[in-house]
Parts: sequence; structure tokens; C-alpha cells
Amino acid sequence: MIIFNNVLGPIAKFISLGFGAGKAPVAPGTWGTLVGIPIYLLMQDLSLMIYIIISAAIIALGIWAADVYGRELGVHDHQSIVWDEVAGYIVTMTFAPTGWEWIIVGFLLFRLFDIWKPWPINLLDKYVKGGFGVMIDDVLAGVYAGLILYLLAIFY
Repeated sequence: MIIFNNVLGPIAKFISLGFGAGKAPVAPGTWGTLVGIPIYLLMQDLSLMIYIIISAAIIALGIWAADVYGRELGVHDHQSIVWDEVAGYIVTMTFAPTGWEWIIVGFLLFRLFDIWKPWPINLLDKYVKGGFGVMIDDVLAGVYAGLILYLLAIFY
């Protein structure tokens, strides 16, 4: 327990905060989403299979980190926990074409769905707790945004 609190606790906090973006005084979720851009840039040329595996690892890491840090804070989904935005953006960009315009459109679409929280995202956000609850609504917002982005790319 001492090792966990002294080593893994700060690691969970660092990840949950999106490497510090969650401490932004204004719009921490937007700053957290911005952290997803360089991560996406590192992943964009990977094969689809490797991209999906790394995305799943990002999500799993976020579930763990958000659960640990959320319990430390005593708040289920504190606004400073922004790794869910990082993961949601990565999900959004799964089938995106390359280019800065798609990075920006993906960013805007993800923020729209993350803030709007259409059905069933709103239900997941309200009723699912713990690290999984923190992550799942943003992952689903990423799926919605990614679908729209993919359709835009097809018809563009």
C-alpha cells in the first residue's frame, strides 16, 4: 500500500491530469483534448490494428488512473481529470484521413459531442461511476465524432 500511494498514486494523478492539462484554470477538457493531438500524430501512420491496440491501452490506462485519482479526490469525475478527453480524441481520429484540417475538424467534433452528450452518452455520464464511468462517455463521444468525421471524409 505504501508503494502504491507513493509511486502509483502520483503516476495515476499525472495521467489523469493529461500530463498537467487538467490543471488549466479555464476549459481543462479542451486543454486535455489538445494533449491528444501530439499523441494522435505519433499514432497516425500506424496500421489500423496497432492503432486500435494502442487506443485500447490508452483507454484501459485511463480507467485505472481516473479510478485511482478520483478516489483520492473523493470526486467521481472531477473536471481536472482529462485523460478521458485524450482517449476520446484518439477514438475520434481512428479512421481520419491525414492532414491538419482533419485534426482540427476531429477536435471540434469531439468537443461538440463531449459537451453536448447526446443519448446514451448523457445516461452513461450520469449513472456509470468509477474510472470506467469517467472514460466511457468520452469514448462514446469519440465514436460519434469519429463516425461524423469518417462520413465527412467520404463525401468531401
